[in-house]
Amino acid sequence: MTAIRTVLAAVAGVLTLLVSGLVFAPQATAASLVEVTGFGSNPGNLRMHVYVPDSRPAKPAIVVAMHGCGGSGPGFYQSSEFASLADQRGFVVIYPTATKQTAMSNCFDVWSDASKHHNGGSDPASVISMVSYVEQHYNGDPQRVFVTGSSSGGMETTALLADYPDVFKAGSAFMGVPFGCFANEADFPPWTSKCVGGNMHKTAQEWGNLVRQAYPGYSGTRPRVQLWHGTNDTLVPFQLMQEETKQWTDVFGLSQTPTSTDQPQPSWTRQRFAGTDGAVRLEAISVSGAGHQLPMGGMAAAAVQFFGL
Repeated sequence: MTAIRTVLAAVAGVLTLLVSGLVFAPQATAASLVEVTGFGSNPGNLRMHVYVPDSRPAKPAIVVAMHGCGGSGPGFYQSSEFASLADQRGFVVIYPTATKQTAMSNCFDVWSDASKHHNGGSDPASVISMVSYVEQHYNGDPQRVFVTGSSSGGMETTALLADYPDVFKAGSAFMGVPFGCFANEADFPPWTSKCVGGNMHKTAQEWGNLVRQAYPGYSGTRPRVQLWHGTNDTLVPFQLMQEETKQWTDVFGLSQTPTSTDQPQPSWTRQRFAGTDGAVRLEAISVSGAGHQLPMGGMAAAAVQFFGL
């Protein structure tokens, strides 16, 4: 009888543990896009959404991902692959939304004097507030902050790399223009713009000076740059990627002759520019036959790989 009681007690104990596990086990949660208000100084009057994957390291990397004109942070979250990559690799994604209304609908400011200077204000300063918010509230790693964007967002990407080289480690700009290309807001609409009119040419040093003037006296390491452009882009002419390449090779003190050229995918031609130490500072990727429609499948993953995530 004693033996039977002992067995029954043991079975009851196991059942109690199983029931307790079923009742008290933490429920799985699914990460979702969340809007953040009151994230700090916001001179550009931007909106902020953030995607924080459930599985991430103690100090996750941060990726800022920006839409094109007429888009939104939630729209870019839906249409691009950065959130799914965040789930795989454990980084936090910030999706800003531009609110400035232009002839091209809502676009990120890359034309004002404020947008062209470190701590100058406007949209770049608002994005920096978002980065600081994620560092403080999600323990984001300040040593692993990256930026990317499409069209207007690609233009803002290079603005952030020029204005805040002390914040970003690398950036990937899709269908952008050289930093400082737009003279003012009147120059922004493509049908009247000298910048995207197809005839914008400067020397490498002239382009490079615009970046150096954004943060005078900065002597630290510059963030690495990746450029993407479709060869059949008629809205932001493909020719401007050559001007961007001239700009950043000059900033990095590199030859305009690539150190290597390859094709990661059949329609992609990638030129790499490395320093004497062999480290690649700049990549320029031409997408054969593509119009104003980047990023396409696999390109976000290539950008994240370039970041080292």
